[in-house]
Amino acid sequence: MKIAIDAMGGDHAPKEIVLGAMKAVETFADLQVVLVGDEAKIYERLQKHNRITVIHTDEVILGTDEPVRAVRRKKNASMVLAARQVADGLADACISAGNTGALMAAGLFVVGRIEGIERPALAPTLPTVGGEGFLLLDVGANADAKPEHLLQYAIMGSIYCSKVRGIENPRIGLLNIGTEEKKGNELTKEAFKLLKEAPIHFIGNVEARDLLEGAADVVVTDGFTGNMVLKTIEGTALSTFKMLKSALTGSVKSKLAAAVLKPDLIRLKSKMDYSEYGGAGLFGLKAPVIKAHGSSNAQAIFSAIRQTREMVEKEVISQMKLTIEKAGKPRE
Repeated sequence: MKIAIDAMGGDHAPKEIVLGAMKAVETFADLQVVLVGDEAKIYERLQKHNRITVIHTDEVILGTDEPVRAVRRKKNASMVLAARQVADGLADACISAGNTGALMAAGLFVVGRIEGIERPALAPTLPTVGGEGFLLLDVGANADAKPEHLLQYAIMGSIYCSKVRGIENPRIGLLNIGTEEKKGNELTKEAFKLLKEAPIHFIGNVEARDLLEGAADVVVTDGFTGNMVLKTIEGTALSTFKMLKSALTGSVKSKLAAAVLKPDLIRLKSKMDYSEYGGAGLFGLKAPVIKAHGSSNAQAIFSAIRQTREMVEKEVISQMKLTIEKAGKPRE
């Protein structure tokens, strides 16, 4: 199995990408990794390993670049070349912690969509109170969606959770403003009808306030709403930890209490740590394309590689293709 990785994408590239890749090949004996990027910078961190190869390029897509234009003009950028490895059949999947929009464009234009999928979805796994996590899609690949798109998101999310996360009969929820069937706008009302008839374990509408309580294993919504929810969760978590830190360092008494609570606080932080959940899958493409968090450290890159490896090993894309073919193409 071979995975191509954009070694220059992300806030801590290439150091953390290289360290994460080295840990992955030491952990998985069947894994080969291709690092794409500036070889001089990569070799500063890379210890010689017969299952890690490097493809040199000094061209990089920046976070400030306009995504589609960058992919079309910077054909030798590390991200584009990593995607090209997949399109040419030289790698089974690719990963990048770089520009999200550019990776989506590279996925669409270079790797290509599964036949019948009109709009791919970006799907991260987010933490829950119980530690199980839930898959949320779409979180920004497409701002708008049709009911048929949400149906496809639900099918792909169900397959992913079943194959990769090992959840038998995953619970699928439709994000809405209430749990009643008649709630919501035209999109959610029509989507509810389709999901109710789909070959999935649809549990109905779920509200945003219940997501972190594990209301569903997979939650589907349009990309605009999903992105707002994602950033609200991230922002709330960061602010909560800041307030907690301030409260526990405000006086001598609170500092003593913090010392006692430190092991529990570390466990809490670990439970909410995105780096343990891997990256966000771009579902609906012909091969696994994973978007790692922009601030990924080595552990986060390792988790993204582990996640990608499982998608390849368990033939998730093939199962998605088969199921989507049976479900039929979306209406125009």
